[in-house]
Amino acid sequence: MTRVMASGVFDILHSGHLHYLEEAKKLGDELVVVVATDSTVRRKKHEPITPERMRLELIQSLKPVDRAVLGREGDMLDIVLEIRPDIIAIGYDQRLDVEKIKSDLAKRGLNVDIVRLGEYSDDLNGTRKIIARIIDWHSKQTDKEGKK
Repeated sequence: MTRVMASGVFDILHSGHLHYLEEAKKLGDELVVVVATDSTVRRKKHEPITPERMRLELIQSLKPVDRAVLGREGDMLDIVLEIRPDIIAIGYDQRLDVEKIKSDLAKRGLNVDIVRLGEYSDDLNGTRKIIARIIDWHSKQTDKEGKK
């Protein structure tokens, strides 16, 4: 059995997330998804909009996902050692150094294949795009109400 691991924030679920997880699932028999903790999201990206437990529950409910787990604090490779995947699927927009990860995992005795998945383009394939669309919509509504 081939175990695939994918990871992400998954703050506002959108079609890009689903595409990423569907493509990751095609790489093996079991897909385990690591959902970033709120503190990790704050440290690396932004204040999370959706709390970690809600994000975890939503990801677990998706059809391609066999198991979802909450990430760990500290060394990001600890969760990889716990899950022991055969393949790590990385999204096209995830800023990770594949060679460094491979090297660090090899030092810990893990030989894991890392696959960067292709780009998925959809009008609203990103959390920031969705937020920008909402802000734009809200601004237009406010303008309309101000003109009445």
